[in-house]
Amino acid sequence: MAAPLADRIRPTTLDDVVGQQHILGEGKALRRIMESGHIPNLIFYGPSGVGKTTVARIIAEKTEMRLHKLNGTTASTADIKAVVEELDTLAGMNGILLYLDEIQYFNKRQQQTLLEYIENGRITLIASTTENPYFYVYNAILSRSTVFEFKPVEAADIVRAARRGFDWLEQERETPLTVEEGVAEHIAASCGGDVRKALNAVELCTLAGRPEEDGSVTVTLDTARQLAQRSAMRYDRDGDEHYDIVSAYQKSMRGSDPQAALHYLARLLEAGDLPSACRRLMVCASEDVGLAYPQILPIVKAAVDIAQAVGLPEARIPLADAVVLVCQAPKSTTGHDAINAAMADVQAGKAGPIPRALQNKHYDGDEVAQKGQFYKYPHSYPGHWVEQQYLPDSLKDAVYYVPGDNKTEQSFATYWKDIKK
Repeated sequence: MAAPLADRIRPTTLDDVVGQQHILGEGKALRRIMESGHIPNLIFYGPSGVGKTTVARIIAEKTEMRLHKLNGTTASTADIKAVVEELDTLAGMNGILLYLDEIQYFNKRQQQTLLEYIENGRITLIASTTENPYFYVYNAILSRSTVFEFKPVEAADIVRAARRGFDWLEQERETPLTVEEGVAEHIAASCGGDVRKALNAVELCTLAGRPEEDGSVTVTLDTARQLAQRSAMRYDRDGDEHYDIVSAYQKSMRGSDPQAALHYLARLLEAGDLPSACRRLMVCASEDVGLAYPQILPIVKAAVDIAQAVGLPEARIPLADAVVLVCQAPKSTTGHDAINAAMADVQAGKAGPIPRALQNKHYDGDEVAQKGQFYKYPHSYPGHWVEQQYLPDSLKDAVYYVPGDNKTEQSFATYWKDIKK
């Protein structure tokens, strides 16, 4: 079976790699390292299909070291030992370059096995990962490596790769290929910055092309739309992309930008992640709107209940209403800040005996000189308020809640100021 198109036309020089100009462009750090001829330990971090493996292979081909390739999903400790054992042979006399793909699947013990040899320079490691290396790679390896982040490739760069793919297939198949205008651009816009995904779409479109009477094949824009219609979504419910989207979703609501908030809501719903959409919406209503518009809490909860009851796709409607409401509502974090301050005191051990007036007991022992609870019932006083100490003695002057400058909290503050004169 033929290898995927992305493997068959994999670039062999840096100039053929699309995207990643922030690290591979003229004068950029990674290019200068490669041109120096001295390769340090490297970790390539970024989403799939953006050139990590390609660049690692180009580096490997330019060195005289013995090359070994392992994949974290299938390699075992025995595979690591086989690499290490080769260090004392003629083949490993110039050192070994180990390309380890998907290093995040190596456990701590496997990574520690390599550490001694990485440290003394006998093994040079080039590792790639789609997960944040600062979470998944052993700290001792991280401290001996340079991390480069690969980013999703811009659509304009992917257009070049798509056209090159069509040209390659035309020569490989020895069949004239006509590609309608806009096909390459649509594939590039629909692949979510993933070159491999774009080239897979190129190959699928060619296989599904329309045969012509003269023996040629035409790839239509309609075919491209059918085969690439949902591939722009990048989403991993346990990965960085998930956390980036939900973070942007909540921050857009906090920032009162309904256009952006609806965009990120759409991305969550398109990925089928209804729980995250609902949870972050309720958190934002509590944390970021809060006491500026306290009525929003039951409204948002009702919208979430409706969304969960009807399910997708109809769930998008009540959620969209609630998201716009949260965006447009006045904002206040006074409740959020107040509970954080109170919890900080408790966690610091700032607590004390509860004032006798507030305790849930109605008798005193012999050790108490002045017996009696002395609780003042607020409803028995004008304005339903009477001055008495509620905080423990050690915290009696603590202030956690400060009214916000919004109309709701200011009206309450004015009311209680008048009562407590």
